[in-house]
Amino acid sequence: MGRRGEVSVGARRGFIRVLLVLSWLLSPVAIAAAKDMAVVSNKANTVTGVTMTELVKICKGLTNHWPDGKPITFFTRDPAAPDMKLVLEKIYGVPKGEVSGMISAANHARIGHPAIVLVESDEILLRKVESVPGAVGLVDVYSINSRVAVMRVGGKLPFEAGYPLHGN
Repeated sequence: MGRRGEVSVGARRGFIRVLLVLSWLLSPVAIAAAKDMAVVSNKANTVTGVTMTELVKICKGLTNHWPDGKPITFFTRDPAAPDMKLVLEKIYGVPKGEVSGMISAANHARIGHPAIVLVESDEILLRKVESVPGAVGLVDVYSINSRVAVMRVGGKLPFEAGYPLHGN
């Protein structure tokens, strides 16, 4: 500090740096990158867990039925959306511009009972999974409710060490 009430140039620059870092940390991009996802299923589903490989096949529409014969319908928010970055990277493994084509191809042969259904929000997704036998979906872990079952992925539940759909 120079004269009374004045702030030095160095202190002002430091304050600006702190503001920039805080604004980045609180930005939607940073929040989206840290999102943890959970796999939820219809409560009547007898399958309680999947491997990561099985989950990828379900999410890509490559697995059509559960072991008990029920058809699988996968509900998700648009994987190309910014807050679905984790799903795009860990499940689809393709640039976001290619995801819609992959979903269309998966649904092409399944007219009347699509393999993959895109929904607008986690709330809608949960309602759909709850009401459709054989349904499974991906939601933010903080959206989970008691109307659906949470599935293990690779033997782990969300928040357990080593859970594969952890956002960080």
